Amino acid sequence: MKLPADLGSLTYCLNIHPTQSWAEARAALTGPVAAVKANLSPDALFGAGLRFSAETMEELSDLGKRSELAAILREGGLDPLTMNGFPYGPFHGERVKEQVYLPDWRAAERVAYTTALADLLAEVNSEGAFISLSTVPCSFRPNGGGAEAEMAANMIAAVAHMVELERQTGRHVAIAVEPEPCCFLETIEETVAYFRDYLFSAEAASQLAKFSNVTPGAAAKLLPRHLGLCYDVCHAAVEYEDPAASIAMLRDVDIPVHKLQLSSALRVASGTDAARNALARFNEPTYLHQLIARDDNGALTRYSDLGEALAPGGAQNGDEWRVHFHVPVFLETLPEFDTTQSFLREILAIHRKAPISPHLEVETYTWDVLPDDLVAGSVEDAVTRELEWVMVELTS
Repeated sequence: MKLPADLGSLTYCLNIHPTQSWAEARAALTGPVAAVKANLSPDALFGAGLRFSAETMEELSDLGKRSELAAILREGGLDPLTMNGFPYGPFHGERVKEQVYLPDWRAAERVAYTTALADLLAEVNSEGAFISLSTVPCSFRPNGGGAEAEMAANMIAAVAHMVELERQTGRHVAIAVEPEPCCFLETIEETVAYFRDYLFSAEAASQLAKFSNVTPGAAAKLLPRHLGLCYDVCHAAVEYEDPAASIAMLRDVDIPVHKLQLSSALRVASGTDAARNALARFNEPTYLHQLIARDDNGALTRYSDLGEALAPGGAQNGDEWRVHFHVPVFLETLPEFDTTQSFLREILAIHRKAPISPHLEVETYTWDVLPDDLVAGSVEDAVTRELEWVMVELTS
């Protein structure tokens, strides 16, 4: 949906629905996505935050299925303005955990998948469209050390594809790297340093210049046009970022936020045995739920998953705990503890005054694994409520 006052477009991400196969993706677009559109935007275009697995993309190499997708989008009044190109493989109904980052940016498969998504997006969008494509934060942290230059080179190769795609089609696709706790890029400070030293460096501009047959100066301008960040608000909150300072840091060094993912995390103000017991019901086997604890001196301790943090010798009572478990954005508190909704509200207030990104996407992908008492009604109704909450925050 187009937001008022040049605040960009608002949508939600299809990764909350099973989209492992083309049949599942088609069912999502014609079912729940159509229902949310009918609730919120019956007479106008509704932004579609797409998510297609590598398996679905292979099926969509069939021209008939590709034409079917284009027809569903066109006839359904859906604007395919963004793509979640983060999860390559299965994302529902089985263990995902740290496998979600693979193949990472060390691998040619990640480049091929990203460029294939971009080609599809160029086909289903109109000339002059701006399209964001979010992706993994280089790699899971244990895998990225020593591969900094290799990952950057692969990203620059993908950027070169986006440059040529715009030349050929008039569609502007931008890759949006998504920092996440316990990944190679997790804090905004680390991300700024990596962009400075690798992705937006003179060497990167020289590499892109050779790929794209332009001058290094022109390449330096093309890099931020086709490469920037996906700022996930849940991830930033779990990292104890300062909302205003983190956005200011990115603006100061001209790293664009091509996509702003609107999400909220679990927060325990001061860990207790009761809170530990209450958190145990969120310790589910599908997704990685990183926990970062902060003591009274501000020191952070990271745990790569909730089970590790809750185990004996893990997160300490008395510390603040923030957990990467996406919860509905309209919830300020839960029965046993809080959420990081206040962080999200501050980001939205910043965006209202000076837009952060052209694309805003609600991404509560955990509906299938939320405790039953937090799921009231259908997913379509809950997503509608999330989007309505965001619109009130942005316009009140």
